[in-house]
Amino acid sequence: MKVLHIITGLAAGGAERQLLLTLRHLPRGYHSEVATLTNPGTVADALRAEGFTVHDLAMRGNRDLTVLPRLTRLIRRGRYDIVHTHLYRAGLYGRLAARLAGVRTVLATEHSLHAGTIEGRPVGAGVKSLYLAAERLGGSTVAVSGQVAATLAEWGVPRQRVHVLPNGIEAARYALPTASRAALRQTVRASLNVPPEAWVLGGVGRLVAGKRFSVLVDVLAGLPAERDARLLLVGEGPERAALERQAARLGVADRLICVGERDDVRDLMTAMDVLAAPSVEETFGVAVLEGLAAGLPVCHSACPALDELPAQAAPGALKVPSDAASYLAALSTLGARRSTALPQPPAVAHYDIARTAAELAVLYQRLGRGAKTPVRIGPRES
Repeated sequence: MKVLHIITGLAAGGAERQLLLTLRHLPRGYHSEVATLTNPGTVADALRAEGFTVHDLAMRGNRDLTVLPRLTRLIRRGRYDIVHTHLYRAGLYGRLAARLAGVRTVLATEHSLHAGTIEGRPVGAGVKSLYLAAERLGGSTVAVSGQVAATLAEWGVPRQRVHVLPNGIEAARYALPTASRAALRQTVRASLNVPPEAWVLGGVGRLVAGKRFSVLVDVLAGLPAERDARLLLVGEGPERAALERQAARLGVADRLICVGERDDVRDLMTAMDVLAAPSVEETFGVAVLEGLAAGLPVCHSACPALDELPAQAAPGALKVPSDAASYLAALSTLGARRSTALPQPPAVAHYDIARTAAELAVLYQRLGRGAKTPVRIGPRES
């Protein structure tokens, strides 16, 4: 089966990395190619390095309508069985191009949708109307969580067109032997100039306002001196300068470590003692699950992936309000430096990418046969 994935861009981001993981783990029998409308960044490089064809459509802006005939020609030439779009702009252009090219099976994954925002941007009446018009050009929409599915229903997308298939993580990559993890922790901390005895609070994600990493800078300033604390932020974005100014104003600039966009997140997590995720706008919560997979205790403010499972599925995760006082109180209960990993909780196995990619393959087969019954992954039975 030949599948074309169309995505708005391929810089490092949650949806982009999720696409890479999914293609890496799809079962045999699927030939996948990727078309990016714009910005073929680091994820495009990673896809190509693993042997996937990436087509750059060189779109010049949101209203560059010349991309539509180019994309339509690409789909016709490729003779794809399925067109699968990701992110808002790709959903608009990709579903229309697929319809013009005569592809019968067209679906879109909705990665980041809330009642009033899509991909972090406010949704007005015009954007919502355009979204719903494009949705009708496709056949199905994949929601990465029940929360996203509920929002789609509120927007008026028929429930029978929505399939809940969650994101996934490479659980096995994070399960390191104790000795290997200890050695890697020492190496990574040395590379970051972090003393072995320091207590490291970590945050992973794009440095944008919605992630609320400013809360963690306030937490860093409020931690007692005896903790010798550091804040390690993994990610890049427009809020980086503001976070660095905030740290300087609070007198903790020398303890804030911003490493930028990295592809060794697992290794960097070994240097952390706790992962914190103060965002309240998550539609899934990949970073939280990665932290749990890495054996870290996690404090978070929103993680639909965990909300949809029993509490015992993630005993190492603590949900707290997204303010500095609440995080300080929560962190005080976690004790001092933790150099040994917690066991991976059941939630990690539930969201293993090998499982979710296999479920996507099942959905492809069903849609290709014309089946319309919604798909939803339930809790894994023990």
